[in-house]
Amino acid sequence: MPDLLLLNGPNLNRLGHREPDVYGSRTLAEIEAACRDHAKSRGTDFDCVQSNHEGVLIDTLHQAEGRYKGIAFNAGALTHTSVALRDAIGSINVPVVEVHLSNIHAREPFRHQSMIAPVTIGQIAGFGELSYILAIDALLSFVEKS
Repeated sequence: MPDLLLLNGPNLNRLGHREPDVYGSRTLAEIEAACRDHAKSRGTDFDCVQSNHEGVLIDTLHQAEGRYKGIAFNAGALTHTSVALRDAIGSINVPVVEVHLSNIHAREPFRHQSMIAPVTIGQIAGFGELSYILAIDALLSFVEKS
């Protein structure tokens, strides 16, 4: 069974096409492949889930308990608006790292607030696809110390 879950929210399926000056030119599949290679080099594996639907993300978080040791989660725009995602993360006993390709704190003011940050173990933002690699390393380090 994979150790980690790579969870992506709305519009991240459009990576490679959507605002490449902000999010880069690589597709989500390409980023997942790079992450899989990195995770394999660390002796672990992960599942990938992407949904444009908040309820699917919530269900996936609920189902993660007892199945995964950690979750790297890019909630996309729902980061800034979803109390439901915040509550879902807070209701599970699985460490979650919040991930963003862009630096949300250097963008529009409405993106500066993260509803989910208070219930995650940390936030990695602004490093493009490297943000996901850093999240994998952070989760594995956290799990090893727990």
